[in-house]
Amino acid sequence: MNNTEEHLVADPVPTKVPRSEPATEPRKLTAWGITGMLVVLYLMNASDKAVFGLIAQPLSEDLGLSASQIGFTGSMFFLAFSFGGFFAGPINKVLALRWSIAIIAVLWGVVMLPLVVWSTFAVLLASRMLLGLTEGPTSALLHTAAYSWHAPAKRGLPSALIISGSMLAKMAVVPILALVVAEYGWRAAIIVLAFATTLWCIPWLLTWRPGPYTVGGKHTSMEDITDSEPAVAWKRLLTSKTFVSAVLVAMSAYALMTVVLTWLPSYFEQGLGYSRLESGTLFAAPSFVGLATLVCGSWLSDRGISRGLSIRLVRVVVPCVGVIVAGVLLLSLPALGSPLLAVCAVSVAYGLVVAIFPLLNAAVIATCPPRQTAGVIGAFFAIQAIGGIIGPWSMGIVVDASATKIDGYQAAFQCLGIVGAVVAVLALILADPARDRERLRVSH
Repeated sequence: MNNTEEHLVADPVPTKVPRSEPATEPRKLTAWGITGMLVVLYLMNASDKAVFGLIAQPLSEDLGLSASQIGFTGSMFFLAFSFGGFFAGPINKVLALRWSIAIIAVLWGVVMLPLVVWSTFAVLLASRMLLGLTEGPTSALLHTAAYSWHAPAKRGLPSALIISGSMLAKMAVVPILALVVAEYGWRAAIIVLAFATTLWCIPWLLTWRPGPYTVGGKHTSMEDITDSEPAVAWKRLLTSKTFVSAVLVAMSAYALMTVVLTWLPSYFEQGLGYSRLESGTLFAAPSFVGLATLVCGSWLSDRGISRGLSIRLVRVVVPCVGVIVAGVLLLSLPALGSPLLAVCAVSVAYGLVVAIFPLLNAAVIATCPPRQTAGVIGAFFAIQAIGGIIGPWSMGIVVDASATKIDGYQAAFQCLGIVGAVVAVLALILADPARDRERLRVSH
């Protein structure tokens, strides 16, 4: 394999027979070691998002901000995050992953540090939007790097582990940051995160090297260019039935995830009658369920692919059925009659929708040429993030317009369940990665 730095784009079908041979034990250790580093970075990425919830109240007190200003800042973050996702492809084309991931990691901390010195609403808004913009391409680039070290049939689990960093952050890092905020103030939490991401870059720059499943990119050898599939028009890639239907399902799931992140403690306290302490404790329940379904579901999915099951069954049908079941659970909330059952229903629904992301990611990249994977998955992540703009804001509108808090929360969750179930049925009808892969290879 060429020793020069390559851009990493995962090919649904390895283009070179030697590269698809079973990995040796040292290669497996390297593959999982690099995947572990990417999980840690994604955990820090999720912590940067979650820290805003921790420092929102101290910020509002110090800066004299209203609740609407805090909410507006959160929405603008996701707007910039969605826009930034479209830059994954261009970045992957211009910079090798060794440097693009390291630079982005450093930028997360840099763009938030001005708030430590100049504490105003304008600086807060600008820094959060810049953070969203720099974090936007991250997930696509991390997945691309991980996929280069794992065979196509075994990419569900590494993807799930990366995504699990979001839940691990809420379970492990956020409580530590809460202590930092309580002891040293909100500025200290920002400084700690900036220092941690910068420190992570040192082992990354020293140890990273391209994996065996690499084609395309600026530093690609002529041999790789020859073997790589020809590019497909972006319009065709992003309007295929699989991409469009899968991204709608992912958008509905992302909306539920951000609603849980933003509103769940309030729902437990104001809607179900739990105390503030109990609500804070129960807030971790969906993350525990989500972590279990995410890892186990992806592991079983990879085994199914390895045993010859169709990619449509494993990567499309199974996750869509999970979203439909989640929708039924959310629709049943008013009929449950027990706060504990309601907590269980929301937690299981959350776990089912979280588990779909690595599976749908794999379904989408199975349709595109290897050299365009980073761009396609970047667009996929960017569009699904629109759910993060719509979901929390919409729930606030529904709750404010309802006669009681619990009626508002239940109605909003039911709306999320209905939307998710409808788009999942649509994906069951339209999405077929193998079919679209063949159609996209037909030249006009």
